[in-house]
Amino acid sequence: MVLERIESLHSIKKGYFVIFFLIAIDLVAKYLAEEYLSFGQAVPLIPILDLLLVFNSGIAFSILDFNNSFLSLSLSLIGLMIVAYLHSLYIKEESSINRFSLILIISGALGNILDRLPDGVVTDFLFFHVGNTSFFIFNFADAFISIGAALFFLMEFKKFLQNRS
Repeated sequence: MVLERIESLHSIKKGYFVIFFLIAIDLVAKYLAEEYLSFGQAVPLIPILDLLLVFNSGIAFSILDFNNSFLSLSLSLIGLMIVAYLHSLYIKEESSINRFSLILIISGALGNILDRLPDGVVTDFLFFHVGNTSFFIFNFADAFISIGAALFFLMEFKKFLQNRS
């Protein structure tokens, strides 16, 4: 029992390192985008993905993008509360896959919060489109959140189906 607890704590500490590393990747990528891309000018990368620098004062998919400093601060505070809750789930989680999905979500959330704090906006620079049909502009933190949430949902759905049998 004690050995299992020690191994769990060791795993949790490794997760903190991964969170830090993913946040660093996200913030460095945003910095590089701001340094080397021109605002609003697309640079083709692959057929469905361009580099396109924009700034988002709202949340995902530019929802609530009103460029309002009070709203931006409020979103950061709400984000920190959500991260605190996700952290409590992370500490208690026994499934390594669910723990990894929470690492991704926490990393993405903190990456966007840290990016938003200085000026009230989040840097987005990856433009996903198919032909002339635009879908969304995002950053690595958004991708971490989306992948982590999808993975968590799939694992919980699988657990639900197993429990029904």
